[in-house]
Amino acid sequence: MRTLINRYALPRLLVLLFSVLIAFQPAAFGQGYARPAFTQQELDQMLAPIALYPDPLLSQILMASTYPLEVVEAARWSRARPGLRGDPAVRAVADKDWDPSVKSLVAFPQILAMMDQKLEWTERLGDAFLAQESQVMDTVQDLRHRAYAAGNLRPNGQIRVDRQGRVIAIEPVSPQVVYVPYYDPFVIYGPWWWPAYPPVYWAPWPGYYVRPGYVGFAWGTGIGISFGFFFGAFDWHQHHARVVNVNNYYYNETVIVNRQVNVTNTTLTRNVNVAAGVWRHDPAHRRGAPYRVAALSKKFTNVGTAADARRDFRGNEPAPARAAPSHQEKQPEIRAGETHARLRDNQAPKGSRPEARDAAPRPDTRGAAAAGERHRDARGAEAGSSNRGGPAHRPGARGSRSKFNREAAVSHAD
Repeated sequence: MRTLINRYALPRLLVLLFSVLIAFQPAAFGQGYARPAFTQQELDQMLAPIALYPDPLLSQILMASTYPLEVVEAARWSRARPGLRGDPAVRAVADKDWDPSVKSLVAFPQILAMMDQKLEWTERLGDAFLAQESQVMDTVQDLRHRAYAAGNLRPNGQIRVDRQGRVIAIEPVSPQVVYVPYYDPFVIYGPWWWPAYPPVYWAPWPGYYVRPGYVGFAWGTGIGISFGFFFGAFDWHQHHARVVNVNNYYYNETVIVNRQVNVTNTTLTRNVNVAAGVWRHDPAHRRGAPYRVAALSKKFTNVGTAADARRDFRGNEPAPARAAPSHQEKQPEIRAGETHARLRDNQAPKGSRPEARDAAPRPDTRGAAAAGERHRDARGAEAGSSNRGGPAHRPGARGSRSKFNREAAVSHAD
């Protein structure tokens, strides 16, 4: 009888213990298997069109991509001043409260225009850089090795290509002239290895001529910069972007160190490390743009006047210029217009985690109601007018507030 009991009781006991273990420790089976925010296929896809840029320029593009709203504003500023580039352009934005990496890109208007037109790609690139910096840098190196193996990455009159073991560094030939390369990522690396994830592509910029069948680089005219223009670089062995030049004129002018600022009768102190070392993301320059990755939303908190910055941008971003690509891109990379609209309304793009969304403000209808009863209560009409933006608002006229904000933002940007 005891043998019969053991035969049936022991299996049931084991099943019960296993069920209890699963019920009380569900996380134990998921630890160590967390999926990265972006897959290798996605990283190859988004980094392909810029991986062969000179290291200093690439480092500051990656930094700037973490501040998409400031990129939009800088692109708008640059678009309104055609022909202004290089050092004169950067000195002209000395009074702008943009991150130094964003300021530096007004020297290269074609890059800013591309980042603005493909804002969905810019957002994804920035979040990938913040969440998976080491893997992003490894991906850049892998792409460079593929281009080198295909015979399409070699030193020339515009760039130096330095191979040091597994690291390929790319630098401008002259420290005071930068050539921004254009290339077709579908062919420069050899046959593309992810058919379901074609690389991000855009047509050649004006002034760049690519003859049919050419698979190497196309070059525009050189852009003049001052000596020591770039403050960023890569530490390929430690897998970090670094600040290597703290005496850069636009880098020092932008950073605030131990300075007290009075914001709505509240004194805030912002401490920024300006010493050379590992580059740090400054969430204050994010200006309320949502992070796509939940871990980034938890890590970086809203700082200072982010709400005011978001308010300045509502209804003000220009519609992106649409250029018909000659290659099919994967769907998440071509919704720039939708992303503009969502950033304008402070909503997270599709696919974002719920915690990355900003709550939309509830409209105040009291002012409109008071204005609608002006013939019965003059004081109520006056209160309604002040609540809706003063004389600029006409009760019943839709879009007046957007027009008012748009004019204010354009004035601020100029």
